[in-house]
Amino acid sequence: MDKKRPNILHIMCDQFRFDCISALGNPTIKTPNLDRLVARGVSYSNAYSPCPVCIPARYSIRTGRDSYSTGCYCNEEPIAPQGTTGKSIEDWSGGYLARTLSEAGYRTFGIGKFHTCPDSYEELGYNVHIHTEEMWADAELRNKDGFQQFIENEHPEYNYLEQLHGERTNMYYAPQLSSLPAELTVESFVADKAIEQLQADDERPYYGFVSFIGPHPPCAPPIPYNRMYDPDGMTNPLRGDSEADHYDEQIPWMNYIIYADDINDTWARNLKTRYYGEISYIDSCIGRILDEVESRDDAEQTMICFYADHGDMLGDHNGWQKETFYEPSVKVPFLVSYPPMIEKNSRSADLVNLTDLFGMATKLAGCLDVRDGIDILEESRDFLYTFYGRPKTRQFKLMVRYENWKYIYMANGAREQLFDLAADPTEMHNLINECEDIAALLRSKAVEKCEINPDIACMVENHSMVSYRFVARPLGRLHQFAFSRDVTDFIVPSGKGFISEALPNTTE
Repeated sequence: MDKKRPNILHIMCDQFRFDCISALGNPTIKTPNLDRLVARGVSYSNAYSPCPVCIPARYSIRTGRDSYSTGCYCNEEPIAPQGTTGKSIEDWSGGYLARTLSEAGYRTFGIGKFHTCPDSYEELGYNVHIHTEEMWADAELRNKDGFQQFIENEHPEYNYLEQLHGERTNMYYAPQLSSLPAELTVESFVADKAIEQLQADDERPYYGFVSFIGPHPPCAPPIPYNRMYDPDGMTNPLRGDSEADHYDEQIPWMNYIIYADDINDTWARNLKTRYYGEISYIDSCIGRILDEVESRDDAEQTMICFYADHGDMLGDHNGWQKETFYEPSVKVPFLVSYPPMIEKNSRSADLVNLTDLFGMATKLAGCLDVRDGIDILEESRDFLYTFYGRPKTRQFKLMVRYENWKYIYMANGAREQLFDLAADPTEMHNLINECEDIAALLRSKAVEKCEINPDIACMVENHSMVSYRFVARPLGRLHQFAFSRDVTDFIVPSGKGFISEALPNTTE
């Protein structure tokens, strides 16, 4: 083993709220293995997603770039940013982290959810690459999925399931139970495959990326995690005035899309028991991975990072899902441990970004490249920026964090919010018209950040942020059925067997 260069292990979850780790202050949830990671290193209390939705956040992780460099601002195909050339995101953003570390002599493996676009099975530079994606547009993509093939080939008794990770569409935010036993879920599969890679006989240092689908909805933990939490022990969502909560029209628009436009407190508490149950189950899978890391003779020479791509509103601010700049959506857990360099069981209030992961990994590998991030082990930032929505559209918005302040600008109607997170951590009081000096400072920093980056410079005119007349998007529902099995609607297609023949005519 190359002792001069440590191993690097990234473990991430999807849609994991920042406040769901027991050791960091949640008195209800049980996360003994994440608590182990808290004790092993530093926990950052001000860590943020560069763009609070899956695809752009993940491109930032693998490139060390912000949206204005990746050309990806929401769940969409990246587009070459202004002033760049090339046909692929690596052409204009630089090599992916796995490819960079592979070229630097690391053995690399990636297992789990990657969520690339437009090719959901994009080659990312790993020596070993096993996908476990959520959905497949067709049978060809389904057949590329490692977990789907595991079920089909080794446990065909479950191959009848249309959606292996729970029902979506109108059941997206319904409390569910996994149709699979705990030892056969995708989370267990990912842990098993990660352990196999950790047991590989190879003298090279390793970079491992382990990505769990959960606790992203649908929240469907297996037995017994489905009944681990009592709904009467759950807190209600933190709601403010509905008009103020929905100042960002993304929230009511998204609520309606996923059939979450009328979830009451009782439903929300029940849903939280399954969300927490999924987290505790994933925590047990992470524990198996940590046990394997600690069984190796190079355990102390291993940097472990745990993080999420974004959070989940879970009803706070009358919102569900993500894609807003409220803390439950944009703030993420961020744990880093490396015993030779980082103090154990320590806390940091530094502003950190998922883009910083690239610099940390390349620094340890001996090829430091911070890109749009910083070297958070050696320096700190005064201002942190996040973005969402393609430039030149009403959906463009940005956030600036500075000390205890958060400033939000939304192009749709030129709406602004300003929160003092020290005095108002739940963001119930918009101070944009009360704290003029700090508002002016952060507004100017937003303009400055846009002006120096060609892809978002179009959002500034005459040294002010561009505004559009406010227009609420038309409401509609999102259907996410088993498309790879030709299930595209609520109606069972005719001629598919006894089930459709037994159903009444639902088209009348």
